[in-house]
Amino acid sequence: MLAEEAARCTAEAVVGLPSGFMLDGATYVEGARLGFEGADFYFAGRGGLLGDVDAAVVAAALVFFNPSTVAAAWDRSRSVMPRRRAVAAFAGCLPAWAAGHLAGGVDYQRLAALAGRVVDGASSAAAPLFAGWRALPEPEDPTALALHRLNALRELRGALHGAAVIAAGLEPLEAVLIRTPHMAGLLGWPEPHPEVASRRPLWEQAEAATNRLVGRAYGVLDDGELSELVDLVRQAHAAAT
Repeated sequence: MLAEEAARCTAEAVVGLPSGFMLDGATYVEGARLGFEGADFYFAGRGGLLGDVDAAVVAAALVFFNPSTVAAAWDRSRSVMPRRRAVAAFAGCLPAWAAGHLAGGVDYQRLAALAGRVVDGASSAAAPLFAGWRALPEPEDPTALALHRLNALRELRGALHGAAVIAAGLEPLEAVLIRTPHMAGLLGWPEPHPEVASRRPLWEQAEAATNRLVGRAYGVLDDGELSELVDLVRQAHAAAT
């Protein structure tokens, strides 16, 4: 299996599986307990990887969100706790989600090992959230460790996709409306939304470019390992409840 093909075949799971802990109700119950309002825990937990920076810096890294939505949440969360503490608290929700939502029968230890090699060997150029997540302490439990490393790959893919979208001549909102139109409101984009059907070929170019870029990182694995990684990622995705 080619590395680019493996990147394409794992894209859905790499994007979708770690989002489970990020969007889980229990995560926001914990955020509220800590003093965060609404979804602010999400922005503090992800954006805090960049440090206590200006909101515009966080919006630049969270490519597909409306910058004004990011700024409002980032500024509200500033007084709740220091940024590094918010990151640790947000990341700390991952092991509990993995324990409660990832069923057995998957070799999570092997998945963690293969994903870890990709994460360790990947360039962090143009991917600041990936670099920040990669620098965090990792959980010891194999299931949580696998999910932790898959989230690193999610941050890598997200950053490279953002760059590919911009390079293709698309606006972030256009890409959202083409790929996940139901998410536009959640990402802070108010209606009316532009017509984007004619822009789909540009998005498809960006998606292909993303797979090529992510494939470079997957290239640390040989053909057999790539096939194994794809199989294990798919098993983990199917095991999620």
